[in-house]
Amino acid sequence: MNTQLPEHFPMRYGRSQGFTLIELMIVVAIVAILTTIAYPNYRDYVIRGQLVDATQGLSAVRANMERYFQDNRSYIAVGAFTPPCTAAVVAYGRFNISCAGSTATTFTATAVGAAGPLAGFSFTVDQADNQVTVVTSPPAPTTFLSCGTAWVTKTGGC
Repeated sequence: MNTQLPEHFPMRYGRSQGFTLIELMIVVAIVAILTTIAYPNYRDYVIRGQLVDATQGLSAVRANMERYFQDNRSYIAVGAFTPPCTAAVVAYGRFNISCAGSTATTFTATAVGAAGPLAGFSFTVDQADNQVTVVTSPPAPTTFLSCGTAWVTKTGGC
């Protein structure tokens, strides 16, 4: 019996080409570990960029209300002049801004997140520039905390 293989079945000597299953599993494990670290940080980074919509919108509303007060000595409608902040909800970026409880000498403007993880954020400002942030988790990430004295624009609180 002939134990030699025909010439069209050449045998390779040495190490074969490609990856072993172990090498592939190690790479998958490393990618999984990096993903579990990177994804939450990336999500918080994106949310921080979107929180600017609320703070800019409320700052603009407050400045417009102060101008209106300087002209009319009231935060409510005077004659044919209507205040810039009314009870109607105005969309500003990914936030809805509204005013509630306006009197002749006071107003309160609120920006509430419209959808997704921003739905857990609520920013408030009044005529004395008292800023308050209420964060409801979920839908907002637990890395953002409420603050009674400022607007939260990054993780970790005030």
